Amino acid sequence: MSNIETDPSRNPGPLAGVRVLELAGIGPVPFCGMLLADMGAEILRVDRADPVLRSDRNPRHDLMSRGRRSAAVDLKQPEGMALVRRLCARADVLLEGFRPGVIERLGLAPEILLHENPRLVIGRMTGWGQDGPLAPRAGHDINYIALSGALHAMGKAGEKPPVPLNLIGDFGGGGMYLAFGVLCALHHAARTGQGQVVDAAMLDGALSLMTMFFGMRQSGMWSDERGTNFLDGSAPFYDTYETRDGGFVAVGAIEPEFWANLLRRMELHDIDPRCQRDRSTWPDTRQRLAAAFRTRTREEWCSLLEGFDACFSPVLAMAEAGSHAHLKARDSMTEAFGMLQPRPAPRLSRTPPDLGLPPPRPGEHTRPALGDWGITETELDELEKSGTIGWRGPAWPKD
Repeated sequence: MSNIETDPSRNPGPLAGVRVLELAGIGPVPFCGMLLADMGAEILRVDRADPVLRSDRNPRHDLMSRGRRSAAVDLKQPEGMALVRRLCARADVLLEGFRPGVIERLGLAPEILLHENPRLVIGRMTGWGQDGPLAPRAGHDINYIALSGALHAMGKAGEKPPVPLNLIGDFGGGGMYLAFGVLCALHHAARTGQGQVVDAAMLDGALSLMTMFFGMRQSGMWSDERGTNFLDGSAPFYDTYETRDGGFVAVGAIEPEFWANLLRRMELHDIDPRCQRDRSTWPDTRQRLAAAFRTRTREEWCSLLEGFDACFSPVLAMAEAGSHAHLKARDSMTEAFGMLQPRPAPRLSRTPPDLGLPPPRPGEHTRPALGDWGITETELDELEKSGTIGWRGPAWPKD
């Protein structure tokens, strides 16, 4: 259990008591750590003891780093790797996002760690996976979703695939699948006492997210021709439209009753809702909707359509999202650590998640955190004297 002081009025999260050691990385690994921390896990992030990385830059903008403490350890020193092995022996979970073979070369091979801690869950995050011809190669979100078929399926007919936000590979197919795999392995370890390796690849996760579309394609309901399917923007009832003031709205009226409601509220009575699936009518219908939406501002359309089952919503910028009435009613955004940010998701009725600690500076908690993980004061003195660990303490310069 963690020795971190907590507000006694708060309920512990569902993962309270789970100890996670996170080897610092970028993208999906810290996102996975955030998800686990939001649910109450104790996360200790091992940062490099590099003076450049341990700069005085305020980390508060790195919202995915919330909820954990940081210890700066020089992994290039044998003493540093020995220290990490000791921490792994006390952890329930290890998270790492290096290329295949890196932790083995560092002396942290899974078979060694599992021998020393048989219950350990080792969550390994890569782009291509731990094996295969591309396993050692570099890549990013766009590369992984390109190989999965997801990128090809996006965009308008006759146009190149768009570059989407890195939500599909990094965070959806990566961080969330890593978190899911870790929790599955934790459940198994709790029942059997046996830990295991979770091989989470962003490519595999992106492919998994495409499962429905692979099925639809083989049933004849989906075409590989971009911009010809009802969920890729080719259908007028599932698209975005510009309004008079230059804003945009989104329409997702797939079901006939919602499409009919939309046309009725927009007073487009000469568009027959029964012809919704007749592709020959789509170009003309889209033009009619586009012209109609340009006659009013975005807010005027919200007043007319948001209160009805028309599958309509405004397209909000991030700066606007927190002020929308629905998000405000659900308290979906919060001001914490001086930053506006989304609250943890999903919501649990008995053990609600919590934001926990603010994002740490690399090495901010080295000594107290390592002490909580069983490293004695004498050992800490020696490690700090040798430069194996770095610690600036809690009194960091402010912006």
